[in-house]
Amino acid sequence: MIHIRLDGRALARTRLAVSPLHEVVSALYLLTRSPGAVPWPYTDWAGRARAVLRDDPRFQPLHLYRVLYGSRHERPTPDVFSPPPSSPGPTIADELDGLRATPPELVRAQLAKHYPEGVPAALAPYRADPAAALDRLATAVEAFWRVAMAPYWPAMRTALDEEVLARSRSLATAGPGAVLGELRGQVQWKPPVLGLIKPVESAVDATGRRLLLVPVLFAQDMLMCSTDDPEVLMVSYQARGAGVLAASRPESRADDRLALLAGPARAAVLRALTAPATTTGLARELGLAPSTVSQHLATLLAAGLVERHRARNAVLYALTPDATILLRLLAGA
Repeated sequence: MIHIRLDGRALARTRLAVSPLHEVVSALYLLTRSPGAVPWPYTDWAGRARAVLRDDPRFQPLHLYRVLYGSRHERPTPDVFSPPPSSPGPTIADELDGLRATPPELVRAQLAKHYPEGVPAALAPYRADPAAALDRLATAVEAFWRVAMAPYWPAMRTALDEEVLARSRSLATAGPGAVLGELRGQVQWKPPVLGLIKPVESAVDATGRRLLLVPVLFAQDMLMCSTDDPEVLMVSYQARGAGVLAASRPESRADDRLALLAGPARAAVLRALTAPATTTGLARELGLAPSTVSQHLATLLAAGLVERHRARNAVLYALTPDATILLRLLAGA
């Protein structure tokens, strides 16, 4: 486990940002970690992505991410290859421009820090000529983005915007501790330590840094933690809404008691509200018409199982305590 110690200043400066580059890195890790079948909701996407990657020399530089993140015996890695986003909502072009503009001396310094025994062969070009190697990497990421990620990005961005909106509301009303306690995936919050469940033991002192949370739809169990930036400590986590990547919803099990009681669609709406969401966001994630989702939400609202909150110009729906109890009783959720 990675143990991140956060002081009051780091918590008070907690912010959120979206990162297309970290979606790419996490997606490539997912393909590497699951060489066979990829779990829902990534199954359809993975099939198309593998067809794109197969035997295409343009994507050879992407092998770097397999070297960095593909081993189950993970170790801290240089931030320069997947740096924290520099703004709340950068485009992939913004992040790749930043990657290309990385100072060569910074690349060499981080390589020396993380590989004192000598860099792996795959990283040697980045020590010899950082600018040229990073340009080749950015070009490969750009090509992969166009064919494997861009078709999904509008729906992904909507889901990520909803995630940021919901977390920002929680940050403003309940504080950073509440947000950290609600993060999905392999995360544990035991103040003042944020634990990332990893197959290694290490400690990170984030005293005085700004904590940057980056929701990633492709995260699964790949939690990334930046360690090199003296001002920012970035942690990525699993965002809700990954269902937008699926071509279809999985069929309900015959023993699904919640679906038997409420109907499959209404049960799906309840389960999707483990984090607050808008009607539009739910409709995108569940593959339902917005009018259908609105009808289910109206029924759930009348039954006291959901509640509404206004955040900026959006209306968020969230589970009530009664709904949470119902989910635990009937679905083991």
